[in-house]
Amino acid sequence: MEILKIIILTIIMGMCTALGLMKANRYKFRVIDLQEMKKALNLATTKMRYTYEPLPDLFYEISKDLNENISNIFKKSHEYMEDLSAGQAWEKAVDESTYNFTKEDINIIKGLSKLLGKTDLEGQLMQIELTNKLLDEQIVQATNLKNKNTKLYKTLGATIGIAIMIIFI
Repeated sequence: MEILKIIILTIIMGMCTALGLMKANRYKFRVIDLQEMKKALNLATTKMRYTYEPLPDLFYEISKDLNENISNIFKKSHEYMEDLSAGQAWEKAVDESTYNFTKEDINIIKGLSKLLGKTDLEGQLMQIELTNKLLDEQIVQATNLKNKNTKLYKTLGATIGIAIMIIFI
């Protein structure tokens, strides 16, 4: 009976530690997704400036060079542009994709849809540049939160697991 108790408590300890690690990783993945979105927008700026490809083709090309979360936004935008305007397609793609963004991040990314496909090349490039600057601020904020909270949640998960073990011993 004592061995079963030790096994169960060890499993509880492992689960608490795993939950702490999962919570800590959310901060890390947010920074990665924000950096990847910034990379995608920089690619878009370069391709728009020098290739003059239509937006649907440009988004499809960009989606090939990104991680899965951000790539899906560009792929879905490409697909939705067959039936919707570029701005509507972008917003719908952002709404339907999975990522690690906060509501504020999503609002900044959706803000890109205001001029996407509605103005001339320079207007769209200025909107991308504005979005990039706002994303820079979000990356700094997300990095600070990651540095502050990652160690906290890792330690907290293990500590709660140990506390539960001590209570039941």
